[in-house]
Amino acid sequence: MTQMNQPAHEVAGGIGAGAAARAPEPVATSQPPSAGSPVSAKETPRVNLRVFVPSAIGILAIAFWAMLAPGHAESVIGSMVSWVSKNLGWYYILTATIVVVFVIFVAASRVGKTKLGPDHSKPQYSMFSWTAMLFAAGIGIDLMFFSVAEPVTQYYGPPAGQGETLEAARQAVVWTLFHYGVTGWAMYALMGMAFGYFAYRFNMPLSIRSALYPIIGKRVHGVAGDAVDTAAMLGTIFGIATSLGIGVVQLNFGLKVLFGVEEGLAAQIALIVLAVLMATVSAVVGIDKGIRRLSELNVFLAIALMLYITVTGRTAFLLDALVLNIGDYLSGFAGMTLNTFAFDRPDEWMNGWTLFFWAWWIAWAPFVGLFLARISRGRTIRQFVAATLTVPFLFILVWLAIFGNSALDVVLGGNDAFGQVAMNQPERAFYSLLEQYPGAPLLMAVATFTGLLFYVTSADSGSLVMSTFTSRIKDPSKDGPHWLRIFWSVATGALTLGMLMVGGVATLQSATIIMGLPFSVVMYLIMFGLYKSLRVEAALTDSLRTSLPGALAGATGPHRSWRQRLARSMSYPGAPQAQRYLDQVAVPAVEEVAAELRAQGAAVELSTGPIDGVACSQVTLTVALADEPDFRYQIYPVEHVLPTYAPRAQGKADKYYRLEVFSMTGSHGYDLLGYTKDQVIADVLDQYERHLEFLHLQRDFTGASAMAEQADAPEDWNVDFATKESKN
Repeated sequence: MTQMNQPAHEVAGGIGAGAAARAPEPVATSQPPSAGSPVSAKETPRVNLRVFVPSAIGILAIAFWAMLAPGHAESVIGSMVSWVSKNLGWYYILTATIVVVFVIFVAASRVGKTKLGPDHSKPQYSMFSWTAMLFAAGIGIDLMFFSVAEPVTQYYGPPAGQGETLEAARQAVVWTLFHYGVTGWAMYALMGMAFGYFAYRFNMPLSIRSALYPIIGKRVHGVAGDAVDTAAMLGTIFGIATSLGIGVVQLNFGLKVLFGVEEGLAAQIALIVLAVLMATVSAVVGIDKGIRRLSELNVFLAIALMLYITVTGRTAFLLDALVLNIGDYLSGFAGMTLNTFAFDRPDEWMNGWTLFFWAWWIAWAPFVGLFLARISRGRTIRQFVAATLTVPFLFILVWLAIFGNSALDVVLGGNDAFGQVAMNQPERAFYSLLEQYPGAPLLMAVATFTGLLFYVTSADSGSLVMSTFTSRIKDPSKDGPHWLRIFWSVATGALTLGMLMVGGVATLQSATIIMGLPFSVVMYLIMFGLYKSLRVEAALTDSLRTSLPGALAGATGPHRSWRQRLARSMSYPGAPQAQRYLDQVAVPAVEEVAAELRAQGAAVELSTGPIDGVACSQVTLTVALADEPDFRYQIYPVEHVLPTYAPRAQGKADKYYRLEVFSMTGSHGYDLLGYTKDQVIADVLDQYERHLEFLHLQRDFTGASAMAEQADAPEDWNVDFATKESKN
């Protein structure tokens, strides 16, 4: 399973903190918490005992059961996997296919333009930095493990046809690409899309249960929501434990080659303790910069290894094979995706490969999806899905083609002993391949160092994400308590050790197939929740398209001369001018509309007030509409750096303000400052009529939508649709 090599602090602390540093302050209003009050900077995350307790008990019970009764555990797990493979193999394969179709359909549809954040939000990272982080998310120690072991195994024992033939060799890398390809990344894209959409567009918690809000409403805070988060926890910890187990056995062999450390349980326990200690140190003292630099070094070392094998090996053959693999993968993708081998089912092969990989991807989906969402605020859904499905996979494709075909070349060259080692002792496969090249000791040292960093940062990141999943966190940029992170690092280590004692990596793979089932059901609910909310997005777009331009078109209409219009265009008002306009024009206009709405029986709330860190105040008009989404009209000062082309008459101030209009999906992108009082009133009415048109277009949708829940959002959910985006 591909995994994040980014350090935990960057995944959920560094990136999260960076997002918080760049993200806007919440809108400061006098509204009650249920209407979307800002999050206090002093609030700290709290443990969600209804998720933490059952998850902890269940996982520790399984770990100790495996340690105390390994024979019984191995028998039970084996029986369960056999049942799942025989009766639910079709379900895993169909689920993987549906996820691929769903994310591509959403990205290609008109709602693909919807942003993971407010409409006015901008990407936090440049295209290069963003794609580089997506690329880094595709590298992990398991990629080193399977890049040699799987192609060789598929060559000797393909799912169909004879092994040890040229056709088997041709398809061996293609099957590996299939298991590491677009299908798995579609699962990551689904979870990242759900996290980013609900957390950054609606300021809901960075939690899986948020995606179910459109389906069951406030019940996500009860047993249903707890069950969803618990299912995610069980899948996630087994997915992480599988990766750590793979890392343990591979690194154990690497240490034996380099330093003579014997393979066995003692060395593996020491490596697990190392991961736990590193996660603990990282949680307590923080080593952001150190791990971040090592992680960046990790990526370069991995690329260097790949280039070295390409240059010192049969370069022309490897490049030919790369192109051939791409063609075979693309031409055979649809058939491989839906291939259940119904007439000649290789159960052992399915359990060891396709079913295991799909369950593993599902288990890792919340983990990596959270990381992808953290770095993608401000991107459109279309950009997010397209990049997630292509950027990491392009690297994986090249990596697998280089190392997989190099291994096959060794086997086809007559070195059957190497092939048998790679197939029967996969933890030795990568090192055995490096032994075939000049400078093998140095190559193996680099591989061990690279794998160790992948191993430690995965353990660290995993414990942090699990602490987040078992906490109540109002601010999406914050993470779970440190002690909880330490607990989950210890629990993951215990689970990894228990499964290794039962039967090694094979048992971890079997357990992952079982534990991936509950969360696969959650993925269907997430797709349904996203579908419902995105239908509402489409209705909102239609309402804006069918409404008259109104005051916006008339902002420089007959009440203004062309000289006044020009003067407004060349004006860059400071805080005093913006505040004066608010006091003398904007606020009185909004107050008149509020008074008239109240006179006509509407439930109206009007709030004005200062904003922390901003020299101007804001005004918010909210009209409660019973069970439908409330109407919100907010005039909010957005600070900008004064452009170099501004007239010198603006003085020495280096900042200016725009008074932008915000609704529940963000800024509408235009500046009110300079409108007359009548024009402001007309603009409020225009927006109100657009909102009513939106309600009309979406009234046939059954159930509540994410947009419709702001009226009954609980106090600890910060649903504030008019969050400003910093534009400095």
